[in-house]
Amino acid sequence: MIIDRRSFLAGTAMGVLALNFPARAAAGSGGIIDVAMIGEPPTLDPMMSTADLVGTITQHIFETLFTFDGEWKTVPMLAAEMPAISDGGKAYDVKLREGVKFHDGSPMTSADVVASLQRWLAVAGRGKQAAAYVSGVEANGDNAIKITMKEPWAPLLALLAFNNSAAVVLPKGKLAEPLTEFVGTGPYKLVEHKPDQYIQLARFEDYAAREEAASGYGGKREPIFDEIRFVPVPDPNTRVAGVVSGQYVFADLLPTEAYGQLDGASGVKPLILEPFGNPSIVMNMKAGILSNKKMRHAVQAALDPNDMMLAAFGDEKFFKVDGALYPENYVWHTEGGVERYGAADAEKAAALMKEAGYDGSPIRILTSRQYEFHYKIAQVMVAYLQAAGFKTDMQVSDWATLTTRRQDPSLWDIFITHGPFVPEPALIGSMSDSYPGWWVSDEKQKAVSAFNAEPDPDKRVALFPEVQRVFYDDAPLYKVGNFNALSAASASLENLTVVPWPFFWNTSRKG
Repeated sequence: MIIDRRSFLAGTAMGVLALNFPARAAAGSGGIIDVAMIGEPPTLDPMMSTADLVGTITQHIFETLFTFDGEWKTVPMLAAEMPAISDGGKAYDVKLREGVKFHDGSPMTSADVVASLQRWLAVAGRGKQAAAYVSGVEANGDNAIKITMKEPWAPLLALLAFNNSAAVVLPKGKLAEPLTEFVGTGPYKLVEHKPDQYIQLARFEDYAAREEAASGYGGKREPIFDEIRFVPVPDPNTRVAGVVSGQYVFADLLPTEAYGQLDGASGVKPLILEPFGNPSIVMNMKAGILSNKKMRHAVQAALDPNDMMLAAFGDEKFFKVDGALYPENYVWHTEGGVERYGAADAEKAAALMKEAGYDGSPIRILTSRQYEFHYKIAQVMVAYLQAAGFKTDMQVSDWATLTTRRQDPSLWDIFITHGPFVPEPALIGSMSDSYPGWWVSDEKQKAVSAFNAEPDPDKRVALFPEVQRVFYDDAPLYKVGNFNALSAASASLENLTVVPWPFFWNTSRKG
């Protein structure tokens, strides 16, 4: 089954990516399901990580004021409705839903929301991104808050809706650094976490669901399963075998070469989300040899995206070589700056290295085999870097270790990652100055500030090519291409919505 993410509504910035399986039988069918994930999450505090793995799991436990529907429009979740925006875009008045309870039984109030948002602005990567523009968050009675901006900033609602480095609402009395009690308002509550074994969630019986029809991540969320167990399964072939055998009802991010096996297996549905996102090679601009722009340009010149994508995904139905930050048919698609993409010119790379004064130090590359395509990209990248004259030191670890090590600029020069195509460019990880890699420059500040300050959607589209041009000139990362994600689900699952960060509310199982 292939889900086409490129179908667009006129004038929108996002495509329709959700496709539902047949409607479920009577609600409340219950049961316990095991879901195979790529590994152990580095944390269960959704504010503290940009890892997709963290967001996928914790979105069942915690909720945000807003979220995204099936057309990637921002819609209310814990907010009662969309905010009233005044003072030229500098004041957001947000009414809160009443009757919402936390998993400990306490009611959600404006005090909890204010404290949570203040924590998010102080500690979360995306919160820090917003903090530069927020002048204050305050309660307006028990069931409303007001966010005041220093200046208009278009991405605010998208950041408040995103489940990655998320602005989740927590009980004010349970805030801690680090978080020790994982209490949210979501449809499932945390029961037990045994690292490297499972994360066990149970239905929250007092969950206050919205009344609107479910759409994407928005609308009604109904916790039908009694329990969901997220199981870390680092080996991708073991995830494939587990979903084929029925041990797992869903297996995330599977190797593309397993498609034939999955397609021919009884009781399993292979799922291709097209296009899902892009793998990228993040370079350290803060410290080390790649803090020199000419050295980053040398890396750009040395690499061949065709060979990296072919090694990573094998079959062209799973990838496309494309340097634009957004694919064709996305409103954000532009060719600005892409002339630096796909050179595969060892001589040019060597000349740039010489100009930069390269001293022969090895480029320290962090990668993980839990995402097998990361590892394959790294292998090909190393060959091209060495051909250009770079020395390399590839360090392979589990994903949780990598996400910890990348926080320290003294430990690495490159790491391999990936991300889905997000509805708002400000949600791209590297757009945040604090994202590992630390893309900070005067040129970025000028281009991104103008883009983010513009409230008119059409004018923002016209400003985005300059953002992409600066991206290619500063070279904070190398976008390798576009890829389609392969996952698989038991044919017994009903009403499963296929999205980049899979969720299991509103889903049941036949039989």
